[in-house]
Amino acid sequence: MRDAMSDDSRYWFPAKRYGWGWGPPTAWQGWVILLVWFAAMAAGSIFLMPRHLVGFLVFILVMTIVLLLICYAKGEPPAWRWGGSE
Repeated sequence: MRDAMSDDSRYWFPAKRYGWGWGPPTAWQGWVILLVWFAAMAAGSIFLMPRHLVGFLVFILVMTIVLLLICYAKGEPPAWRWGGSE
C-alpha cells in the first residue's frame, strides 16, 4: 500500500526549476535545518573568525558539506533542469 503523501511532499528541499541544486525548503523540517545551519554559521563567525581564521574556514567547509548531504538525502534527486514543466 502506498503512503498517502504525494512524492513531492516527502521532499524537504525541492529541485530548482533552472540549473542544478535545491530551492528553498517546502517542509518545516527543511526550514529547521536551514535555520540551525544559519545559527551555527553566525556562532562560528562570532567565536572563530576573530582568532582562528583557518579553524573558521574549516568550520565553514564542514558545515557546507553537512548541509549538502542533508539536501541530497532529503531533497529531490539532483539533475540539470531547464525550466520545463515536469
